[in-house]
Amino acid sequence: MRLMLAPMEGVIDHTMRHLLSSLGGLDRCVTEFLRVSDRLLPPRVFHRICPELAAGGRTPAGVPVYLQLLGGQPAPLAENAARGAELGAPGIDLNFGCPAKTVNRSDGGSILLREPERVGRIVAAVRAAVPAAIPVTVKIRLGYDDPGLLRENIQAIAAGGPSELTIHARTKRQGYRPPAHWDEIARARAWLTMPVVANGEIWSVEDARRCRAVSGSDDLMLGRGALCRPDLPRLLRAASEGRDLPAMAWPDICALLLQFFELTLQHYDADCVGNPLKQWLVYLRCYYPQAALLFEDIKRLRTPPLLHQRLLQEYDRHTRLAA
Repeated sequence: MRLMLAPMEGVIDHTMRHLLSSLGGLDRCVTEFLRVSDRLLPPRVFHRICPELAAGGRTPAGVPVYLQLLGGQPAPLAENAARGAELGAPGIDLNFGCPAKTVNRSDGGSILLREPERVGRIVAAVRAAVPAAIPVTVKIRLGYDDPGLLRENIQAIAAGGPSELTIHARTKRQGYRPPAHWDEIARARAWLTMPVVANGEIWSVEDARRCRAVSGSDDLMLGRGALCRPDLPRLLRAASEGRDLPAMAWPDICALLLQFFELTLQHYDADCVGNPLKQWLVYLRCYYPQAALLFEDIKRLRTPPLLHQRLLQEYDRHTRLAA
């Protein structure tokens, strides 16, 4: 079993990749998408979205980070994929799954699934432009309005020669509403010989077991589940190896929040440092009720000293209680 961290735009940036990969269990991360229109982007743009390029394309924990590209034209995507490889990206990922309306209106993401032939040309162009030793991977949804073109999309993608395919088991129209249709991934696997990574509605060890059983895919991509439960990757890894690993308690999460705050303070303007922290608490409260209380307590705080003081108080109080 391989476990990948999903490329969640505006949420899983390099600081979150740093933190989550340090907890163990992950085999790969993928960047937020780099939007490509009609030109070759300068190196600084690649390094901004993937600072890990300066360290061999890996997080501080040593987990490889694939560079994700988004766009609708084969030639510019191929040119930028080649540049990403030159800059040290260990892999290139193509985004045909983003459901955001602004992205779809700009000829990117899941709207391209309406045109399987163009999807295939993009994959083939990128694969031809990138050295053979560097993987090219693809991420899709089941379709745009419905899965009616799923087979055509998959056959077009396969003809382009990528290394593997990740399928988010919902259409663009279905968004993130449960359930995820893992059985559609099983149907897609019958048309492919390449590895298929299953994605969607994996929140627990039991969800992972059911997803693997229904989809037939050994490999999984985790998104919101890993944000709500930061130790989910290592829990899944332990379960797959027959080991029993205790889940993180709230005091452990408090320590992570402090670490995340310090990481964001290093890389972002001081007046913005609270935003990623509050955003993460919104996810954490799905599993940890204490996160909802902490969010209410800090949601109006703006300055780093006040935020830091409140995080320390939370950590100290719950550490004492745990002792």
